[in-house]
Amino acid sequence: MNPILQLYRGYANEEELIVMGHVFKRTYDYDFQKKNFKNASSIINQFRIKTLENFDVYLKFRDKEIHTKTLDDGYFKFCIPLDEETHFGWIEYEVFIKYESKIITSKGSFIRPHKGKLGIISDIDDTFLISHTPNIFKKIYILLFKNVNDRKVFKDVVSHYQALSAAGRSNREEENAFFYVSSSEWNLYRFIVKFTKIHHLPRAVILLKDIKRGVTDFFMSGRGNHDHKFDKVKHVLEFYPNLKYVLLGDDSQQDPILYERICKIFPVTVSAVYIRQTGKTKKSEVTTIMKNLESLDVAVCYFKESSEAIQHSKSIGIIK
Repeated sequence: MNPILQLYRGYANEEELIVMGHVFKRTYDYDFQKKNFKNASSIINQFRIKTLENFDVYLKFRDKEIHTKTLDDGYFKFCIPLDEETHFGWIEYEVFIKYESKIITSKGSFIRPHKGKLGIISDIDDTFLISHTPNIFKKIYILLFKNVNDRKVFKDVVSHYQALSAAGRSNREEENAFFYVSSSEWNLYRFIVKFTKIHHLPRAVILLKDIKRGVTDFFMSGRGNHDHKFDKVKHVLEFYPNLKYVLLGDDSQQDPILYERICKIFPVTVSAVYIRQTGKTKKSEVTTIMKNLESLDVAVCYFKESSEAIQHSKSIGIIK
């Protein structure tokens, strides 16, 4: 059986290109049309993968061929200095691996954001994808028995995200940089890409948690320590220091706390923080955090319906 090469969307600034992926010894197709128990087995199979460590991987970019090896979990990452300027927008790149006498090639894309003032970082579960994270049993049931076509977004969330993507742009082909940062694992990457395409959400760099390699890990998916989200958001703000950021999350887990930490470290970088209310009432601890962010001159919106977030974005001039 040939190794399988999975690429993820990368990103670049004026000086550096970052692209990443996994090399699998074994993986299973995810049939997005399966329903009920067939969908459940398909989802669980995404956690039955086997990876290849210390496997040779080659990046082809422009006239260069750059070699690295996978880490213990099959993950690879190229951080490449750019010695000449790339154009803006989404740009294609190519990675290949060698197996016996075969060359296995895959093409991915990375973004170099158009010059502008806005970057958007959003959580996924219960921020735009209805997941019922506080109820672990309901969350697992929906993930297992609702296929990607049956999963739902919150009302008006797509309109808000599309408006943020186009904010300040006169050219419809130009978009603001979007990042989806989640505590879901790389195992669910294909599901997330498919879901965002179905609902016409902005194309984004997707940054997820370390891959899991066992069925028992499925039942802990998206749970545990959330520090990786903080590290990834912090990295994005450091990588693009000249952008102003809009951060979107929800109150079901740690987003308000993580975003408060980010705003304290980057006191002139974050323009607005949006937190979706997932329960029947607002949480007092989240309200306290939002008031504290306002004292740092960050615009805040703790909302139940996305229509409230849209009106807030209009009121502060982010979108029209």
